[in-house]
Amino acid sequence: MQQAEFDGKGSCIRWTETPGEEPARVYVHGLGSVSAVYHAHIAARPGLAGRRSLFVDLPGHGISDRPAHFGYTLEDHAVALSAALDAAGLTGAELIAHSMGGAVALVLAHRRPDLVSRLVLTEADLDAFPPPAEGGSGIASYEEDEFVDHGHARVLQKIGPLWAATMRLADPRALHRSAVGLERGSEPVMRTILKSLPIDRVYLQGELSGELEGREGLEAAGVRVVSVPGAGHNVMFDQPDAFAAAVAGRA
Repeated sequence: MQQAEFDGKGSCIRWTETPGEEPARVYVHGLGSVSAVYHAHIAARPGLAGRRSLFVDLPGHGISDRPAHFGYTLEDHAVALSAALDAAGLTGAELIAHSMGGAVALVLAHRRPDLVSRLVLTEADLDAFPPPAEGGSGIASYEEDEFVDHGHARVLQKIGPLWAATMRLADPRALHRSAVGLERGSEPVMRTILKSLPIDRVYLQGELSGELEGREGLEAAGVRVVSVPGAGHNVMFDQPDAFAAAVAGRA
């Protein structure tokens, strides 16, 4: 396990990694998730194994620290993620990022272009104040203290066992602030960042999630949008072969 301080007060972001060739692949999880759980089975697949791979848990999640003073905005998460990549000695990494992690990866690529050479985004949040998704967590609908005191337990019951298995490992206050920060979005907004980046960009959309809003605009900006048949929000679980092919650049 590796770690790097991210807030100037001793709090650390942590990750595990496998050795291999560069450029490294950095896997970033979504809200209430854990990176290795969602991505280690992908990194080990034929065609992807042998590349240096980092499984980073964002602040408040998994094995990383969860300071009460931290804001957990998208920008805050991006700063912490950059601390991990700097400590790992990375430049020009490939970021494979899911859901909220995709939004964080976009902010990082905008602020620290030296760290990112390629993005593979899976149903990443691209817009501020997105409409409520079917099966979404509803975390941001609570006030912070209300969520910590009562809402966290209610959400764990609502979201089902798969998501709850990792969400219960996250700090409730960090979860709430992260969800609110995600709804607030970034400046510039994530979709604008994605369109403007001069790097290879792949966006995976599960077919079962419906058509990606604004797909034509993204494709016109050079983003390769891949609709994955038979997959929902968690493409890496629903269709691991197709997901691995996209990470490897074969989709």
